[in-house]
Amino acid sequence: MFAMVMTAPKTPLAPQRRPDPQPGPGEVRLRVLACGVCRTDLHQVDGELPQRRPAVVPGHEIIGRVEALGAEVAGVALGDRLGVPWLGETCGRCRYCCDGEENLCDRPGFTGWTRDGGYADVAIARADYCLPIPPGYADAEAAPLMCAGLIGYRAWRKACEGRPVVRLGLYGFGAAAHLLAQLAVWSGQQVYAFTRSGDAVAQGLARRLGCCWAGGSEQPPPEPLDAAIIFAPAGGLVPLALQAVRKGGVVVCGGIHMSDIPSFPYAWLWEERRLLSVANLTRQDGREYLPLAARAGVRAQVTTYPLVQANAALDALRRGAVSGAAVLTP
Repeated sequence: MFAMVMTAPKTPLAPQRRPDPQPGPGEVRLRVLACGVCRTDLHQVDGELPQRRPAVVPGHEIIGRVEALGAEVAGVALGDRLGVPWLGETCGRCRYCCDGEENLCDRPGFTGWTRDGGYADVAIARADYCLPIPPGYADAEAAPLMCAGLIGYRAWRKACEGRPVVRLGLYGFGAAAHLLAQLAVWSGQQVYAFTRSGDAVAQGLARRLGCCWAGGSEQPPPEPLDAAIIFAPAGGLVPLALQAVRKGGVVVCGGIHMSDIPSFPYAWLWEERRLLSVANLTRQDGREYLPLAARAGVRAQVTTYPLVQANAALDALRRGAVSGAAVLTP
């Protein structure tokens, strides 16, 4: 197999040749067709998340075709096209797993962090954590759905719990937001896109996807929002979003890493505004989201890179030069 490997934080990924891995019990080997480049990968490479495994292969937005089956695999056949998301395994025994909250498992495994991921031409995955891909999606446009789409969907569900959401704000209009905006507009919501100041490319994409307003993150929206979701890893956006939502509104932080949240007056949280985070995802999220995204016509805008240019793709994401999502193709 050929892979781009993270040998140490804050260093470029290194190309390596390795023997093809063999699937263990309950696992499949996938021939990787595409792998999305997620901001979580960038957090790992830049040392903002601790390295959990030496010489790990990053990548957790994998689309692949099954080419080998381990023992005890059921419900999967050779040649099936599957997606591999961030959540790679759970213990199945802790209180969270038993309560249907496997995303909060005490002993989880994560694709591309604790398990080798998809910046490679083959990948091993637990068969019961893979997801079938709707047939209407090309490989590259399906890849961002595995994390950007799924995390956006989970954050959206949390934002819409309890009270109706008509006006929805999305802070950071990258891979996750541009996918969620399509689903929210399809569902009848008014979507307000907040980007880096002066980012005409992202604001133009937001308007083309049906957002009713697009502007800089420091700008107040023209109307109070019912809910806001923050995808950008910038803690300074939290006070801005709290000021933008109405009384009883909610602000959801959708990333695994965020810079420190600055202090702010209690009055901005008062009047029953809520602030919460989303952690990881569940397999049920995937079973719900993928068919729904297909019905809603959600399509990722992707820029593809050859696998060997993984460092260039990560650097483009780091510089904010990716419109939509970046995807690696072996």
